[in-house]
Amino acid sequence: MNEALENLKKRRSIRTYTDQPVAREVLEDIVDFGRLAATAMNDQPWEFVVVTDKAMLAKLPELTGHAQFIATSAACILVICKPTSHYLEDGSAASEHILIAAHAHGLGACWVAGEKEGYADSIRQLVGAPEGYRLICLIPVGYPAESPEIEKRTLQDVLHWEKY
Repeated sequence: MNEALENLKKRRSIRTYTDQPVAREVLEDIVDFGRLAATAMNDQPWEFVVVTDKAMLAKLPELTGHAQFIATSAACILVICKPTSHYLEDGSAASEHILIAAHAHGLGACWVAGEKEGYADSIRQLVGAPEGYRLICLIPVGYPAESPEIEKRTLQDVLHWEKY
């Protein structure tokens, strides 16, 4: 199996990080993979805000009311989209690319919901994103201090041929 497929199979949500900083070039490369994600009608509605300031990282879980692990991450990548007909799908595709790219760089990351959450607009305002733009998710990133093994449903449990 090639390295790309291996990264897809082995990526897990990481919520505990070491104190090691992540180089700016690595964060830029990870975001660049988000930029290259599939997008409906080539709209590319995404914008990415990378937060590395410790005070800002501490403020994000205060606003969400959960996800305290954001405060201990090296960075948090916010995926924000302008409202297009498929912004949620496009932003989700970009987010998944970011998660996989982080794993490929040896980093841990975790998807934290944004869209449809009561705190989404407060976070949008905190980072200065334009009115009407939508917070798809927050992705804290850092060097992992854990390696969880999560049980996934088997292929036979989820795959259906021709009909459900």
